[in-house]
Amino acid sequence: MGFNCGIVGLPNVGKSTLFNALTQTQTAQAANYPFCTIEPNTGKVAVPDPRLANIATLAKSVKVVATQLEIVDIAGLVKGAAQGEGLGNQFLANIRETDAILQVVRCFEDENIKHVEDNIDPIRDAEIINTELMLADLASLEKRVKSLGKKVAVKDKDAMVLMDTLAPCLEALQNGLPVRSVDFSREQRAILKHQALITAKPLLYVCNVGESEVVSGNAFSDSIDNMAAAQGSKTIRISASIEEEIAQMDEEDQQVFLADLGLKEAGLNRLIRAGYSLLDLTTFFTAGPKETRAWTVHNGATAPNAAGVIHTDFERGFIRAETITYSDFLEFKGEAGAKDAGKQRIEGKDYVVKDGDIFHFRFNV
Repeated sequence: MGFNCGIVGLPNVGKSTLFNALTQTQTAQAANYPFCTIEPNTGKVAVPDPRLANIATLAKSVKVVATQLEIVDIAGLVKGAAQGEGLGNQFLANIRETDAILQVVRCFEDENIKHVEDNIDPIRDAEIINTELMLADLASLEKRVKSLGKKVAVKDKDAMVLMDTLAPCLEALQNGLPVRSVDFSREQRAILKHQALITAKPLLYVCNVGESEVVSGNAFSDSIDNMAAAQGSKTIRISASIEEEIAQMDEEDQQVFLADLGLKEAGLNRLIRAGYSLLDLTTFFTAGPKETRAWTVHNGATAPNAAGVIHTDFERGFIRAETITYSDFLEFKGEAGAKDAGKQRIEGKDYVVKDGDIFHFRFNV
């Protein structure tokens, strides 16, 4: 099961610099001119989770495997992208393939880095991107709803169900609102997942600030915080240039550098966790002498769903899940101690996975 976040924004706001830092590579050519990134770069990043090392130590595991997110660096969008400006259509298609959107907004001033709109205005920049994404969805939905209407007219049941989901999406877009602003039922959300609508995806604003403003922020990042709050979205503040520099250091030098800046951890760790949360994911673990591994499921997943992430046969032949909470595993020094203390539970098919569960699945195929 793969999950990915697409990094979007205007040209020259720091997307590729951020991507380089996230993936600790230089695969995304960061340059001071628009459309430097033509094809989307992709990279996988480990989700920071200190519990993983603690579990592995107690389980005496030879191998430790973190859960991962895929990050997609999508080329800079410009005004008119929905009508094909720049390389808009190609880039919009790339965004449709992601699960969530990280919109990087420039919140720093630097006369050496050209801004495509010639001045710094993060609210305007964010609105340009949001408008282009809504226009792309609107154009797509208008065609689909028109075609769907013919089937609804002849009482096609499947078409009627789909129309009940798409009609409020179209209405929202016509009113200048993203699809994510609509209040859907659980059934409608399930349908929506397969419609590839960009503005239905969860959104996180990434405020790229100057090095001296990463702790306190500035008026630019404050304005994005206020806008996001009004939209029901979230923000994170980061300095892409600092993060790219940190990514090239060893762990000891990183800690010294972060302490000098007044930071407890790299901003990238917070960003990755924020992306993970944005996707409404939760983590469970498996642990043993060979390997401790973190796994990912959506919140609300059942024990058989979790088993299926490891192998489809585990879900198909699921019998039960033997479960220990992370806190009990830690307190009683591992699986044996937790069992002796009566802290291992037997859970069935209806059990909903809790964050930090350590599972051993029993199955028969």
